[in-house]
Amino acid sequence: MTVFLVFFILAFALIAPIFWGIGKYNSFVSLRAMTQEAWSGIDVQLKRRYDLIPNLVETVKHYQIHEKGVLENIAKFRSASMHATTVQEKSAAEGALTGALKTLFAVAENYPELKANENFLALQNSLEKIEDELQISRRYYNGTARNYNIAVMHFPARIVASFTSFAPITYFELDNPEEKTAPRVQF
Repeated sequence: MTVFLVFFILAFALIAPIFWGIGKYNSFVSLRAMTQEAWSGIDVQLKRRYDLIPNLVETVKHYQIHEKGVLENIAKFRSASMHATTVQEKSAAEGALTGALKTLFAVAENYPELKANENFLALQNSLEKIEDELQISRRYYNGTARNYNIAVMHFPARIVASFTSFAPITYFELDNPEEKTAPRVQF
């Protein structure tokens, strides 16, 4: 009976850490999947924003705004953001695009007929709604990134994470404090 008990204790001591490690691995997989899903939500909102910007630029072009550099910057930053591959690149590109959009709306202040244009007003409202949704998506992504990073960094789960190549991920943050707010689109 004592040999059986010793054998049982040894078997448990060897098998328990394996099952614990498998459970932690599966937990990391689930948290990473949630983070990827959250990033997908940001991508959806950015796509909506990217699709809206050409319409906004075309509407503004019809009013022959002489600040051509503003429209060129919007196109340049939109392209950079669409081609960014990492969270850091996307954050930087989005910050630049947000700044360019703010400049566009500041320039539009000088054109009363543009401010009164129904298409322009509708595009402004759409952009404002997209910016709100984008902010929500960013918060959700950063929340899932936080949960994932906490799970990966806790000891002793950190040991499993390092053996299975689960590393902390980057938050979606904007570098410039002014870029953390949606562009003001009301006139």
